[in-house]
Amino acid sequence: MILYSPRTEEACFMTLIWPLPKIEVSSLRHVEEKRPIALVTGKQSWESCKNDLRLPIVVQAEPHTASLAYLDSLANSIPPTVGAIYGVGGGLVCDVAKYIGWKNHLPVTVIPTALSVDGFFTALVAARQGGVVEYITTGPVERLIFDWGVIARAPKRVRGAAILELLTMVTGLLDWRYAADHNKNTSDTRYQAWAASVAAGIAKQAFQIAAGVGEGKEDALRNLMDLVALEVQLTNQLGHNRPQEGSEQYFAYAIESKITDGQAVPYADMVGPGILIAGALHKQDIQNIRRTLEYVGVRLDQLPIDLMEETLIELPRYVREHNLPYSIVHDLDLNRSQARDILRETGFIS
Repeated sequence: MILYSPRTEEACFMTLIWPLPKIEVSSLRHVEEKRPIALVTGKQSWESCKNDLRLPIVVQAEPHTASLAYLDSLANSIPPTVGAIYGVGGGLVCDVAKYIGWKNHLPVTVIPTALSVDGFFTALVAARQGGVVEYITTGPVERLIFDWGVIARAPKRVRGAAILELLTMVTGLLDWRYAADHNKNTSDTRYQAWAASVAAGIAKQAFQIAAGVGEGKEDALRNLMDLVALEVQLTNQLGHNRPQEGSEQYFAYAIESKITDGQAVPYADMVGPGILIAGALHKQDIQNIRRTLEYVGVRLDQLPIDLMEETLIELPRYVREHNLPYSIVHDLDLNRSQARDILRETGFIS
């Protein structure tokens, strides 16, 4: 954060480094809550937990989008009797719970039903506005509770999908270095070799644990939790997401804006293809990445090929229009034939 003095016009720097939430690993049967709560959840998520949780629920919501207008409508409808917010579910539920708690100055507890995203650990909410992700700083949740029995019951395709947050470091680091080589990083996001080395080490471990995560082994899931927490704390220390967010996620943001509500595709199923495409653009061997995604159950066949092709062609315009941090995508200029060549190289078409 940079504070400017109107009298001296000199920048006064104040750095705020967010911590991780308090993390508890416990059976949900041990959760005690006496405050009246607003519950944010999903239908299937609540079914998997409701017999183990005893919560004094005042109001309950099942969100379907992270659009900023929708988040505000939910936040503004919280009854004054509510003393805490609980989120039980995945990434969308977590973001909505964090936002509602932030807007109403209420403590937030999140209970993941799958280890699907790093948003459980972050101080940010990934809201959607104007066809792009807008990060809103809410601070981390007060309490994060993992019950491995609950996580293990989640469908394979989402149970350990947070491994994508580690794999995005593979391509995110390439884009961060690419921007540095082209003198396009800002002073706040300057390339730092030590941070890149730490991030690369975290990403390397993702390949080692993928098979166990896919099988739902508790030790592998615990390792995944630890690695994702480290990834988040690294970006907290840096104050930005450049080691972990690049052209792979830009692709996901852009194609998400093209998918209608009736065709909603989970985050993992958009970012997974984005990682393969970004790896190919950087001339990397992507076969190990593909195997790792398949180990953990990420589906690579959920995006319509025509939308993938269209998104690739339009991606350079998209990143410039939304002023996204510099990446290899900014220098692309693909025609339809070249876009199809990339989709062929990444195995999306034969």
